[in-house]
Amino acid sequence: MSDPSIQPLLEDASRRAVRYLEALPGRHVAPRPLDVARLTALDEPLPELPGDPAEVLRVLDEVVGPATMAMAGPRFFGFVVGGSLPATVAASWLAGAWDQMTGFFDVTPGMAKLEDVALRWITDVLRLPSGCGGAFVTGATMANFSGLAAARSAVLARAGWDVEVRGLFGAPPITVVVGAEVHASPLKALALLGLGRDRVVSVPVDGQGRMRPDAFPSLTPPAIVLLQAGNVNTGAFDPAPDLVARARSAGAWIHVDGAFGLWAAAAPGRRELVRGFAEADSWAVDGHKWLNVPYDSGIVLVRDPHALRRAMSVSASYLPPSARRDPLDFTPELSRRARGVEVWAALRSLGRAGIADLVERTCRHATHFARGLEAAGHCVLNEVVLNQVLVSFGDDEITRRVIEAVQRDGTCWCGGTRWQGQAAMRISVSSWATTEEDVDRSLAAILHAARAVG
Repeated sequence: MSDPSIQPLLEDASRRAVRYLEALPGRHVAPRPLDVARLTALDEPLPELPGDPAEVLRVLDEVVGPATMAMAGPRFFGFVVGGSLPATVAASWLAGAWDQMTGFFDVTPGMAKLEDVALRWITDVLRLPSGCGGAFVTGATMANFSGLAAARSAVLARAGWDVEVRGLFGAPPITVVVGAEVHASPLKALALLGLGRDRVVSVPVDGQGRMRPDAFPSLTPPAIVLLQAGNVNTGAFDPAPDLVARARSAGAWIHVDGAFGLWAAAAPGRRELVRGFAEADSWAVDGHKWLNVPYDSGIVLVRDPHALRRAMSVSASYLPPSARRDPLDFTPELSRRARGVEVWAALRSLGRAGIADLVERTCRHATHFARGLEAAGHCVLNEVVLNQVLVSFGDDEITRRVIEAVQRDGTCWCGGTRWQGQAAMRISVSSWATTEEDVDRSLAAILHAARAVG
């Protein structure tokens, strides 16, 4: 017999979640200091006896909820993250109820099939080779890790070295080439893979953070070249056609960190930005960025599925053999949640036209921000080709004070960064929920803060 307390508990959770989401458009984006201070109520000893699940839910909602950042709302521009689409929130709830450990087709066929379909759809919408293999992981760091693991395996196999069996001790050294503005995520992945953060060959970049082809080094195998589709500060893209040709002629594996930028392929008006990137060997993408699905959601795609499987597959006496594609043979984890459910729900609910509109609309919002800031006399530091805006309000100290004032005000939330020697505010527009009215309201708050500081 099922537990009769489950239905009222889940209905209460639903009411509380809906109330939270409905309040997002009007709330202070950052949690207020008083709400953060109330988190001390969580500092209690571990209970000796079981408690009421309804009381557990109440504490989460009433103590923790107010201390959350309104990342799911329409005016959070601090990082390149989207809010969760309604279909993906609902799908996540359902996937939680299903509680599937998604590893084997024969054990969880529904999840394995959903992931197969979602991977095929992502490959299609990103205009990548139709035969790609892939997997769902936690985010861009593990997507980069997985793609680079496949790269490491492949380039060493070509050199006659089985890294999965023999490890890196005594292996031929791999040259890894990155741009000077490479994101921290693939550098962390390289460290985890034993290839080192500081052993990379760093190629100078231009004023937008794009790798300069004229500075590209001569290479001999084994080598991996890491390209960037969407600089996290400027949104700029490495010049893939030139760089891919150079890397390919040297026999290098080409990996793309395209956490958010690769989604430009879905929008006809932005598609030229990703020209040449489909010629790479592997790609890392985030779902909780521009696709607007809940955390956590990363996707790795590899031109040669066997390279990814060779790097990730596992066997054990208790693991059931299968003639089907088992997802666990393509991911770092054995036990994991069914991440593909929300991605499938996002793609199924948006369709090709909806994805294109989401990308185009948020890019237009970024342009609106840039024009408003420039019209007020402030310096926009980047070419706004995508959804990223970098702005300086004067010297570093003034810019930092404006950022702090905007964050305190709470109308919106924008983060700070350092770009090629100077402080800047970074505005990232990625949420499906952001409207033109939200941009106007946020722009007014930013300009008010700049006037007050100045």
